[in-house]
Amino acid sequence: MNKTNPANLAVLACPGGEVFAEAVIADLESGYRLRFENMAGDLARQYDMDIGSAIRRINFINDVLSPSQTLPGDIDKYRTPNFRVSTKFTLFPNGEIKAEIMESIRGKDIYIVQDVENHYPVSFNGGAAKKVLSVNDHLMTIYVTVDAARQAGAERVTLVAPVYPYSRQHINKGREGLTAGRVGRILESLGVSRIITLDLHSREICNAFDSVRLENLHASFQIISALVNNNQDIIDDNLVVVSPDTGAVSRNKFYATALKKPLALLYKERDYSMVSTDALKNNISTIKLLGNVSGKNVFMADDMLGTGGTLLKAMKFLKNEGAGKVIGAISLPLFSGDAINFFDDAYKDGLFFRIIGTNAVYHEEVLKREWYINVDITKLFARTISRLHRGLSLSSLLDNRDIIVKHFHENPDKV
Repeated sequence: MNKTNPANLAVLACPGGEVFAEAVIADLESGYRLRFENMAGDLARQYDMDIGSAIRRINFINDVLSPSQTLPGDIDKYRTPNFRVSTKFTLFPNGEIKAEIMESIRGKDIYIVQDVENHYPVSFNGGAAKKVLSVNDHLMTIYVTVDAARQAGAERVTLVAPVYPYSRQHINKGREGLTAGRVGRILESLGVSRIITLDLHSREICNAFDSVRLENLHASFQIISALVNNNQDIIDDNLVVVSPDTGAVSRNKFYATALKKPLALLYKERDYSMVSTDALKNNISTIKLLGNVSGKNVFMADDMLGTGGTLLKAMKFLKNEGAGKVIGAISLPLFSGDAINFFDDAYKDGLFFRIIGTNAVYHEEVLKREWYINVDITKLFARTISRLHRGLSLSSLLDNRDIIVKHFHENPDKV
């Protein structure tokens, strides 16, 4: 793959994923510009030529390798590639959705972006219609868009879904489906070759595929950076990392190791005859603490926040155990139902100090809250897309422990 001219790389945004896709595209554009400028400088030095000649030579090579006859733009400057795929989405009166790709994508490496947890109005019919979509609506939009891309001759189709749909339905406890795996197999049958997601709820989902490669990214570096940069006064020897349940032990052990802090655990017993409907009605019957939080500040991380009841109950328990400031970190902040209002009330009651969440899910209201810290993870996705397109390893992105150690442990003043 051409390192400076991704002529075959294209990003297609579904309704709901447009904001995330635009941010990813902006990061891709800046990344390829930087790569172009670095290459021009290296060539100029190595072949003893002026920078202008090096730029012209790179543009000449890019034109030769381009699928089209020549690339548009001034040959004496960097020419920003067009990553966006023009697509028309139609919403019919009966609720059906159609995706129509308005330009040729034959032979291209297509990345379809969708935020299945975006529950704000999205546009159809050229902006003439707006509708709030459910997870099922978003999922159907993915299906018709993938099918349109395959029918249009895309060489490879990758789904970029920061939130993997139905990821919490991954265990069969009785007469129920394994819907998380079924969703993946449907995408596989449609022709998706790869899925890029964030902090998958269960690694077991990866076992559902025959040929699809699932790239599970992690927001730990971005979350630690936000924790350190926004809460420097409480990142001291008095901080303890607490796992909110047994399922989050590995995640919080990672944070405890990275921050060089002790680890505690909340053990919860649940009544599975109850279904959690909101933050005040969850199925947790008993909580026990393994460790000590008395007089200590607490950092607690989890992968997903739905109605928020589990996290709020844990925070209340920790405060009753004598904890100081409590900070929660969530990779996938859904804030379903009235969750934001419940967290507003809990913040007023002093149950927590801050919540750190990513922009994997589109939000407007929660961004206005004093207690919420928004973390941008679009650059992580852009780097992943760029590396995949160029056939490079993702090891350092999938396992970012080395990056964290280098950034923080070799610069102790940042922790």
